[in-house]
Amino acid sequence: MDAAFTAEQDEMRRTLREILAKRCGPDEVKAAVRTAAGHDRELWQQLSRQLGLPGIAVAEEYGGVGCAPGDLALACEETGRALLPSPLLATAVLAAPLVTALGTAAQRSGLLPPLAAGELTAALAVPGPALAAALALTGDNAPGDWAGGGRAGGVQARRTDDGWRLYGEVPQVLDGHSAGLLLVAAHTGGFARSRTLLFLVREGAPGLVRDRQTTLDETRPQGRVQLRDVEAELLGTEDGQADPLPALAATGRRAAAVLAAEAVGAADRALARTVEYVRQREQFGRAVGSFQAVKHRLADLYVQVQAARSAAYYAAWDPEQGGLALAQALEALRTTAGEAIQLHGGIGFTWEHDAHLYFKRAAADELLFGPVHRLRAHAAHHAGLFDPSATPATPERAAV
Repeated sequence: MDAAFTAEQDEMRRTLREILAKRCGPDEVKAAVRTAAGHDRELWQQLSRQLGLPGIAVAEEYGGVGCAPGDLALACEETGRALLPSPLLATAVLAAPLVTALGTAAQRSGLLPPLAAGELTAALAVPGPALAAALALTGDNAPGDWAGGGRAGGVQARRTDDGWRLYGEVPQVLDGHSAGLLLVAAHTGGFARSRTLLFLVREGAPGLVRDRQTTLDETRPQGRVQLRDVEAELLGTEDGQADPLPALAATGRRAAAVLAAEAVGAADRALARTVEYVRQREQFGRAVGSFQAVKHRLADLYVQVQAARSAAYYAAWDPEQGGLALAQALEALRTTAGEAIQLHGGIGFTWEHDAHLYFKRAAADELLFGPVHRLRAHAAHHAGLFDPSATPATPERAAV
């Protein structure tokens, strides 16, 4: 395997970093998240037209760039450095792969081109705060563990003469307040024969009520979605829709690799800003960064970030390792962001300081996609490390 980046990948990263350096500084991020959409629409269109960012991993036949999911992860490392608020995660990482995997030929040809062009944004709505469970990041995604139960809770779907109708509420949906298309997980078949399927709900559908929620990390805007007897379209065919659970799990593995790269980019930038600060800040007549204790702390952070980067790059090549890479990257981001606040001293503890943007991202991502210990536990279980049929080593065998 050749682990070196191609010239095209290097050029994409360089161009994206230059655009974000000009258009996505801390002040611009704070201004963008306070808009109604929660992101800079003009910048999103520029990234879509100039780089084809939302269509990087979409096939060329549907108007995408046709690159591998690993290329999307490399791009998201750069968006993570800038903490870019955008519909990229919800649209390109979560929704587009599900449309590709489960949609009919007509649905793919009708939805993927506008998604790839950035003209349409999408969001995945699963009941309750259960996104990590639905994507099989913290356990097997059996519907009973996250979909709200067949008798009550979650979102219910019923078949009528005119099509499908949905009713229920999803309180936390990434970009759910602004997405033009919702992919909603809903129960069908009543309690005894309950089954979870995915449905398409268009913006402006009668009975669809959405509002933006207050979140810890404003760069990850979330909305509450209420479905009051809303007309919906089944994702897939009426007679032979594939089980969406394997598709959700596959999407989760790829999403974990992308999120790991994004977290590594954020951690790397937080560390770089901290190193720059301690070189300039003086205490007792010398730069803070010249003290041996500070050097040791920064060196430990550097090693942790580089280890997380290696894991994220490997997961971009092999998404089966995505959960473990995500755990390592989230832990590196949380540690680096916390140390950034500490090493910035008194100014770092003020809530308005830029270091808190990274700390909030670390905390919010672990709430959405973790926690870290459950990501690792599921990866260990998946690898068979805790197979109950295995014979535990006795003290004598361990000594040998």
